[in-house]
Amino acid sequence: MDFRFSPEEEKFKEEVRTFFEREAECVSAAKEEWDSGLGYGPNCWNILQKIGGKGWLCPTWPKKYGGLALSYMYRYIIMEQMQYYLNIYSTVGAGMAGPVILSHGSEEQKDQFLLPIARGEIEFALGYSEPQAGSDLAALMIRAEDRGDHFLINGSKLFNTRAHYAQYHWLGARTELTEPKYKGISLFIVDLKTPGITISPIWTVGKTRTNEVFYDNVKVPKEALVGQKNRGFYYILEALDYERISTVSGIERDFMEILEYVKKTGKGKDPVIRQKIANLAIEIESARLLALRVAWMLNNEKIPNYEAGMLKLLVSETEQNFVNTSMQIFGPYGQIRKGSKWAQLNGKYERNYRDSLESLVTRGTSEIMRNVIATRGLGLPRG
Repeated sequence: MDFRFSPEEEKFKEEVRTFFEREAECVSAAKEEWDSGLGYGPNCWNILQKIGGKGWLCPTWPKKYGGLALSYMYRYIIMEQMQYYLNIYSTVGAGMAGPVILSHGSEEQKDQFLLPIARGEIEFALGYSEPQAGSDLAALMIRAEDRGDHFLINGSKLFNTRAHYAQYHWLGARTELTEPKYKGISLFIVDLKTPGITISPIWTVGKTRTNEVFYDNVKVPKEALVGQKNRGFYYILEALDYERISTVSGIERDFMEILEYVKKTGKGKDPVIRQKIANLAIEIESARLLALRVAWMLNNEKIPNYEAGMLKLLVSETEQNFVNTSMQIFGPYGQIRKGSKWAQLNGKYERNYRDSLESLVTRGTSEIMRNVIATRGLGLPRG
């Protein structure tokens, strides 16, 4: 493959970069809001709707659904710039729920959800994990009983990070007791304002808000079912492959900040630190090239199944190594939080260090990703 962008793609990249530079004040406010760990506030919604208004949240979608009918490489370029400037490279609606609705949703669902997703007007919270069902998603037990003209849902979900500001729940629920278990799961789009839903906050070590969501006799219309009943597990796996696609532009941005810090403080004279910086540069470049390969595969209508798992694994572990190395460079000062005059780079990396563990677990743990690579990529036997 050719790792270079075409002249047209380079021109588009410059257009996207110029947009973010021109919207610097709005972008800065949105990034600060997002980096707080609270999720979308008014500033995030504002910039996302500006991006959506240009057709850039879902540029590969048909124009009738708010897209630009562009190739996937253009979406990758936008994701790269969004992560660099905002730390948000996509929304759940644009990156996961929307593509599945486009492929398997009813015409009514497409008409109801796709345009608002593309315009940045609505967001989805993932409703997958439960206390006994994280990596083993087939073990989920929240029940959706078919009551003829509606489904009645009871149970709970854990670690639903966007539920306190999203409008809809992308919910995996059990509609039938089957063997194997995964054959009895269905996928629903649930309005989070539906009576009987309670959202309770959970705070991570990094002070990011996630949530537990409780369903108590929640009536959901039949129209909320995505695709076929009991086929939800397959749709969720498809959505997970989309979720594991990312960029490294945020890590590249922070790496340049650390590099400048090392130069200014004279720490770059230490051969150990120089070696650590060099190793990081190699890891980040390797991850960037793999991200480009995955984008190239999608651009050529290839399914990056295990490659998406490889990318997720490499990016999350590179990010973990980066924050660990940053803390080693700062020394004891790295533990001082934002607000203290002794905090290095305003305490940014102290929080990043606490928050970084999440990326090793979300979107599939590193152990699960290695299993995916082994079985799907290398053809090794299970068990």
